[in-house]
Amino acid sequence: MSEKITEQRRDKFCCYYVTLGDPEEAAVRAGWQGAAALTEAAKCLKDQQCRKVISELKTLFADTASVKAGLKRLAFGSCKDAVTLAFSEELPPPSVIEKLDLFNVSEIKRDKGGGVEIKLFDRLKALEKLYELETAQDGKNMAAGLIEALTASAGAENHDD
Repeated sequence: MSEKITEQRRDKFCCYYVTLGDPEEAAVRAGWQGAAALTEAAKCLKDQQCRKVISELKTLFADTASVKAGLKRLAFGSCKDAVTLAFSEELPPPSVIEKLDLFNVSEIKRDKGGGVEIKLFDRLKALEKLYELETAQDGKNMAAGLIEALTASAGAENHDD
C-alpha cells in the first residue's frame, strides 16, 4: 500500500515540477516534508519512469491552451481569497493559506504600520495578451489554410500535365 502512495506522490511531484520548475517546492507540494523534500526530488528526477512522465507532461503543457487558460484565469478569475487575506485580523495558519486561490496576486507586502498591501495582476494586460495569442493563432490558421490551398492546386496542375 505504501508503494501506491509513493507512486501517487511521484505523479504529483511530476505535475508540480512541470508547472513550477522548482524541484524542492514540487516535492513539498507533493507531500514530502523538510529535508526529505529535496532528497525525494533528487530521487524522482533520477528515476527513469518519473523522467518519462515529466517529459509527457511538458509536451502536454507546451501547447498554447495552457497559456490561454492562465491568461483567462488572470483576466476573469476571482480575487475573493486575496481580499479575505487582506482583511484578516491575523495571519491564517499555513494550512489555510495553502488552500487560498492567490493566482491573481502578484505581490503581498506588510507595511510598517502593520497593514497589508496586496497587488493583483493587471486584468487588462491579461486580456490584451489573450487577444494577441488569439490573433496570432488565427494568423497561423490562415497561413496553414493558404499553404494547403496552394499545395492542393499545385497537385491538381501536375495531374493536368
